[in-house]
Amino acid sequence: MSTPSTDDEPGPGEFRDPLVRDEIKRAGVWIAMVSAALLVWWLAQPLLLIGAAIVLASMLDGGTRLIGRVLPIARGWRLLMTIGIVVVLLAGFVWLATTQLADQAATLRDVIVAQTRAGMQFARHHGMRINPGQTAELGRQLLDSAGRLTSAVGSAVSVVTQLFLITVLGLFLAAEPRLYERGLSWLLPSAYRASFHITMLAMGHTLRRLMAGRLLGMLIEGCGSWLLLGISGVPMAALLGAITGILAFLPNIGAIVSGVTMVLVGFSGGLHTGFAAIGVWIAIHVIDGYIIVPMVAKRAVELPPA
Repeated sequence: MSTPSTDDEPGPGEFRDPLVRDEIKRAGVWIAMVSAALLVWWLAQPLLLIGAAIVLASMLDGGTRLIGRVLPIARGWRLLMTIGIVVVLLAGFVWLATTQLADQAATLRDVIVAQTRAGMQFARHHGMRINPGQTAELGRQLLDSAGRLTSAVGSAVSVVTQLFLITVLGLFLAAEPRLYERGLSWLLPSAYRASFHITMLAMGHTLRRLMAGRLLGMLIEGCGSWLLLGISGVPMAALLGAITGILAFLPNIGAIVSGVTMVLVGFSGGLHTGFAAIGVWIAIHVIDGYIIVPMVAKRAVELPPA
């Protein structure tokens, strides 16, 4: 018997060869990943705006659902009530800032500058070599970095326009979340749409819990700092409490900025108030970082607190 001919078998350069097809698939995956990364980098600013709008929408949706537990009315009315509560709270904060904190804010920068100079003089007096020229150069570099950051953030549109876009997108997303979820599901094959909706529901539930925990942490840090700093006799306790509460929304860097500000203002009133400010900052962030955040993570994503 003659051996079968191999003339009909695909060659190594033909697309019908399974090996060639597998290699093309692998290359296509890598090309798609690189293209997606470049697209994310190119569209970084719009994606950040959309992400911020989703966060705002999740908080509004959480408030709407919370009101629904008490008042079984239409979702639109509950959303309007949530927006009204947020507007009242923001108006109250603006009123407090303009009437009670304006004078403190005007002197905060002078206090920080004076305390920074005093700290450098103290360090030089105890043998540390600090060149004023190097300090000034460092300050200029920080200002230049801040300027570049501000320019990057506001290169396309102003900050006010960005906040407006975030607010409008957040309101539309919170008003009809199912509409946009259904639109995204149409981009997928029909066989995957059911699991996509289940995943979106789980993600929304988790995000609402995380935002509720972060708002609780901001409230505790702001009010706790205000109360403890006032009891300790630290100047500008109300302003420092407001700054601490607002910056608590930013992970890691917010605690550092609020802590440095709090300590500098504390030492402007003397050693006693300075060490008291350090103690307050440590206590507030230990409570938030080691009690509130772990418990929220436990409830939101079932992460064990340990």
